[in-house]
Amino acid sequence: MMRKTILQMMFRNSRRAFLVCLALLVPGALCAQVTSERLLRAPDEPRNWLTYSGSYSSQRFSPLKQIDPTNVKNLELKWVFQAQSLQKFETTPLVVDGIMYLTQSPNDVIALDAKTGRVFWVYHYATSPDSRPCCGIVNRGVAILGDTLFMATVDTHLVAIDARNGHALWNNKLADAAAGYAMTMAPLVVKDKVIVGVAGGEYGIRGFIAAYEAHSGKEAWRFNTVPAPGEPGHETWHGDDWKHGSAAVWLTGSYDPDLNLTYWGTGNPGPDWNPGQRPGDNLYSDCVLALDPDTGKLKWFFQFTPNDAYDYDSVQIPVLADMDWNGSPRKLMLWGNRNGFFYVLDRTTGKFLTGGPFVKVNWASGLDAKGRPIPTPQPPGAPTFPGIQGGTNWYSPSYSPRTGLFYLSTWEGYSTVFTGVDVNYREGLRYRRRDCSRSPHRQKEVELRDARRQLQRDPDHCFGPAFRRRARGLFPGARCAHGRAAVEGESRRRNHCRADQLSGGRQAVHFHRLGERPVCLCSARRSELTKAPLRLPALCPKHPREYISACRKAPTKRHVAYVGANPALLVGQRMLAAP
Repeated sequence: MMRKTILQMMFRNSRRAFLVCLALLVPGALCAQVTSERLLRAPDEPRNWLTYSGSYSSQRFSPLKQIDPTNVKNLELKWVFQAQSLQKFETTPLVVDGIMYLTQSPNDVIALDAKTGRVFWVYHYATSPDSRPCCGIVNRGVAILGDTLFMATVDTHLVAIDARNGHALWNNKLADAAAGYAMTMAPLVVKDKVIVGVAGGEYGIRGFIAAYEAHSGKEAWRFNTVPAPGEPGHETWHGDDWKHGSAAVWLTGSYDPDLNLTYWGTGNPGPDWNPGQRPGDNLYSDCVLALDPDTGKLKWFFQFTPNDAYDYDSVQIPVLADMDWNGSPRKLMLWGNRNGFFYVLDRTTGKFLTGGPFVKVNWASGLDAKGRPIPTPQPPGAPTFPGIQGGTNWYSPSYSPRTGLFYLSTWEGYSTVFTGVDVNYREGLRYRRRDCSRSPHRQKEVELRDARRQLQRDPDHCFGPAFRRRARGLFPGARCAHGRAAVEGESRRRNHCRADQLSGGRQAVHFHRLGERPVCLCSARRSELTKAPLRLPALCPKHPREYISACRKAPTKRHVAYVGANPALLVGQRMLAAP
């Protein structure tokens, strides 16, 4: 018995010594507490980055002065973190007392030493195959409260993770990913709540912003960004249009603790790009919303683009600044909007103060005294400025109290040609149908890209009736001479479609599913290919980065251009250089 007791004591002492050694090896920031008070005073900790935008005001301004024009040339690389993902990388890391927390697509969280790059732990989240984000598998970061990290996932889960060891604490499903809902933003922690919004405006969702208890994940409140019958703003929708009105929320908001208001931007109405199908202002799409973070109650709103025809999501980050306005101190909101206009609002009341274009704009001649745009729709076939990506997009702006300047990334001299077509809602499919291209060739590229994404979501459609109809619709009248099998994707592997086996004088562009059944599509006429070479992504769910391109040279028999394809599959074909 005595021997057993001594062994137990030795084990406890050894374990205690091990934990002490571990604490010495791992900086104490892994156990640091990020309280609500620290988040409120985040600007006082310039060595840290405690929220997505650095502070609740979202200015992304640092008062640090160690690096200046005289010594910036002396900066050198110390370490590199290699993300284990080839998806888009749009995350903003948090830095808490020397520990950096960042995400990589689709939904992994990594804790590493900001000084050395050493990885402490990695949390892997298994994303549902039902997820279908419109514009890439993206995650923009995490939020922190206490020693808990919070991540919004692309399949609409909110996950709490122990910042000390990377273990999941709770995991709540917020919406149905199969219906098109997604989350790509970094959450915002206000007091004891975690606030998020949902993406998916291209799928006809009904957007919402919701707050969840940080300790349990229980929903505290939800604000629907498209009002139902009987709710204020519903009169701006016609019939049942509101049910699929979108107004998604996919970037992180801001917070004013003095006013106790949190501000969030909303996206385009649905269906996208077709205002005639949804008459009215379509509230609360393309708005900034001021909400009570304790209850979710709407205090005020301002709409930037009523009845949006151009996909001008107003989800940009609200930048909060206190400054003199006409000789008096005022709480302001600065906003560089996707529609090409810069706005200054009173963030206490939502009153419009001033605004003007920061890029070329021709969809509106200006803003009236209340900030409402004065529409100048362009004639059919004429370009609209700014284009579909907007004057700016998801890229975070910043404001410097030192210079008094607002900084943002812009698209200069960028336009799109719009023409509208009505579309019916089908759950889980894109709720838009509009030619938003700069040319017919670009439109085919966009349609093929959408088809590839559909196949990634559901490979069973690859050779089904929907795919066959899509292939015929993209290239009407084009058929392979040896029959419909290659065009419609039948199962015979030997059915290779070659350029000298086409009817109608059309050039073949086809690809292989890496050893599986080949698919043949027929592109534009040879003369069109010669004048305007296409760059078409391959519809390959297993290898989405493969793509096929038409050659700049005049196509001849048996000459098809491949980029990135497996050479072993190109039997009987000549490899041409990429254009």
